[in-house]
Amino acid sequence: MTGYCVNAALSPPSIADIYLQHNGWLLRWLRGKLSCADQAADLAQETFVRLLAAPADAPSLREPRAYLTTVARRLVIDHYRHQSLMQAWHDTLAQLPEPLAPSPEDRLELLQTLDRIDRMLDGMGAKVRAAFLMAQLEGLTYADIATRLGTSERTIKRYMVQAFARCIVLIA
Repeated sequence: MTGYCVNAALSPPSIADIYLQHNGWLLRWLRGKLSCADQAADLAQETFVRLLAAPADAPSLREPRAYLTTVARRLVIDHYRHQSLMQAWHDTLAQLPEPLAPSPEDRLELLQTLDRIDRMLDGMGAKVRAAFLMAQLEGLTYADIATRLGTSERTIKRYMVQAFARCIVLIA
């Protein structure tokens, strides 16, 4: 019954195999992007967590490094965006006069809220995120947002539906 024999060379690598073969390379790649070994290790682990969370019926990885690089690059972008958000928050606090500065408890609550908002915005495309922020933070009308983004008001409405749907899903 040789027709039923599976060639091991053709079977897809397991996640454990991918981890063993590519984790060191990914760590070096991330260290070059972040210049912080601890943060690189965290993002490497998060990259493999994302690989583990991929649907079981996802196509096998023919090019694991390309996949890992794509996921890790997105995580690096998220990391820098989050870092920028936190720096802006700390800069804002530093400019407040002492009597107006929030208490440590209020600061923590505000930071947690900013982090939740950042995670909500994370899954949105750049134009969807921009439209959502212009509407929510600047109070612009859809027509004004459409003008700024160089698109139609109908497209802005579609962007806002996507943004609110994302927020609702994450809140639920």
